[in-house]
Amino acid sequence: MFRHVLPNAMVATLTMLPFIITGAVGTLASLDYLGFGLPASAPSLGEMALQAKQNLQAPWLAFTVFVTYTVMLSLLVFIFEGVRDAFDPRKTFR
Repeated sequence: MFRHVLPNAMVATLTMLPFIITGAVGTLASLDYLGFGLPASAPSLGEMALQAKQNLQAPWLAFTVFVTYTVMLSLLVFIFEGVRDAFDPRKTFR
């Protein structure tokens, strides 16, 4: 069981994990943007996006939120894909 089933089950779990985490980050940012997430004193991407919407004369706020969100989610996906490839039992290294 530990030799055959567990490594293959771990690959399936690690394949789904980056999408679950990026969905959770996106949900938290959306809830913060709507005002239902973290307290107003806590820094978050959703709070910063709300401030960017309220201050349209400062476009760098929206740009910063967009770049931060994009880079963070891309790095999460790339890191977890690397972890999945590292634990893939069918991958052979020569």
